Amino acid sequence: MRYEGQAVQVSANDGVAELVFDARERAVNKFDRATLEELREAVAGLSNAEGVRGLLVRSAKEAFIVGADILEFGAMFAQSEEDICAYLAEANAIFSAVEDLPYPTVTVIQGVALGGGFEMCLSTDFRVMADDASVGLPEVQLGIFPGFGGTVRLPRLVGADNAIEVIAGGKTLKAPEALKMGAVDAVVPADLLVDAGRDLLDQAEGLGWQARRAQKKAPLNLSMMERMMCFTTAGFREIQEFID
Repeated sequence: MRYEGQAVQVSANDGVAELVFDARERAVNKFDRATLEELREAVAGLSNAEGVRGLLVRSAKEAFIVGADILEFGAMFAQSEEDICAYLAEANAIFSAVEDLPYPTVTVIQGVALGGGFEMCLSTDFRVMADDASVGLPEVQLGIFPGFGGTVRLPRLVGADNAIEVIAGGKTLKAPEALKMGAVDAVVPADLLVDAGRDLLDQAEGLGWQARRAQKKAPLNLSMMERMMCFTTAGFREIQEFID
């Protein structure tokens, strides 16, 4: 399979497809409407591609994806509530389609993966992070919240209490903290990212990628007591940090 867009390109070799974010007219990758549409088209092709046994997602820029294109926010928020909800539903369907591809998927992260960029990473089965990279969901700093599935996927990877701190605090995670928390699966030097991602794809069966995916898509497994403790404690921490 091959796909050539202005911001998204796909190629395949030896059974491994590579989806590359590379905005040709920008210094950085952003999730604007045009990029989301290209991602939708690319993933539709990948879902029906023959001979593909795994997908590696990467960036050709120094950073993975810096987030949404905030220049589009004014026009977006001027729309009706119904139109905004429809847009978010369409966008979420794209990331769910990534998550539902019929083979294991790995994202390799360099530079920063913030907001929608990190949510893209969360939609794949595995994540490998450069040792000098950062990930996070800083949307609350703009008065909004993550809208591409991060609020659902992150708690299933790192636990509800950790996810609440990251999301409600607009927190950015350096590589060691992201690995310890479980937001990523491995940390390597930047020059080894692609090789590490391919190695992880080769090991995907042994690592139980289907079970990991199922867990990420399942209801959050918390008892009533765990729910009370988790949300009460996390809420108190965020309020205390705000006061301090």
